[in-house]
Amino acid sequence: MPVIDPLSNTEPSFINISPKAKPLSPGLYPVATPIGNLRDITLRALDVLNMADIIICEDTRITKRLLNAYDITTPLMVYHEHNAKHIRPKLIRRLLDGEKIALVSDAGTPLISDPGYKLVRDAAEVGIKIFPIPGASAPIAALVKSGIASNRFLFAGFPPVKMIQKRNWFENLNSIDNTLILFESPKRLSATIKLLAELWPIREAAVIREITKKFEEIKRDKLANLWEYYAEAGNPKGEIVIVIAPPVYDENLAKHDSRELLIKSLKNMTMRDAVINVAAATGVSKKILYKQALEIMII
Repeated sequence: MPVIDPLSNTEPSFINISPKAKPLSPGLYPVATPIGNLRDITLRALDVLNMADIIICEDTRITKRLLNAYDITTPLMVYHEHNAKHIRPKLIRRLLDGEKIALVSDAGTPLISDPGYKLVRDAAEVGIKIFPIPGASAPIAALVKSGIASNRFLFAGFPPVKMIQKRNWFENLNSIDNTLILFESPKRLSATIKLLAELWPIREAAVIREITKKFEEIKRDKLANLWEYYAEAGNPKGEIVIVIAPPVYDENLAKHDSRELLIKSLKNMTMRDAVINVAAATGVSKKILYKQALEIMII
């Protein structure tokens, strides 16, 4: 039935509510799957997984757990970054022949930090229809749980593994005036939080672990305080999402904090690096910070 907005002059929209699944049209179906709790899957997603000719996935062992829970017997094919270049043309041919293919990742919405986007791109270029099946997404779930501003945000994916590249990667995000969302390996979390605490010590952040799972956990604080926590607690286990608040340019707070941050930074950094990092963290001009740094070093 139509959903009517009494304050709108536009035509009413319609919700297509059907108790029975309709046959699938030929095409590619990126299907969102649960990120932890197996009940976080839509009825439409189950329909597509049931009726597809084949499901392509990153790891058949992981996807089979979901399919077994819902008695789905659709054949599986492995598709990941190591075989994608070889498998993708074969999948495009099958799609052109009229097959219905479902694409899933190990968890969450496909194409988010996985090679699925290349298949979607190539399929779209030859006129194959794409039918996204929305659902669970770890970045969005983490953002909602974090309590950090969600009006504008940037999903940055995984940072580089090597520390030099990681530092440069984060420094390139200094000027982004949005909430940042990123993934990180649990074994590298402590080192990453330490780096973030050096770069942006007073920015608020949340480290969310095991979203929708039994041991779901959140740690929310300034990055400097989060580093103190993980320095003592060590690296946790499980899937990690980090949400970092935008820079807060409170002039009075920034000037008050900048001197303390400079004192700490100058203990293990050059004056230039200390000034750059504190400027990024507080918004205080480098000219003022150089003056403060000189005063600190004289004392």
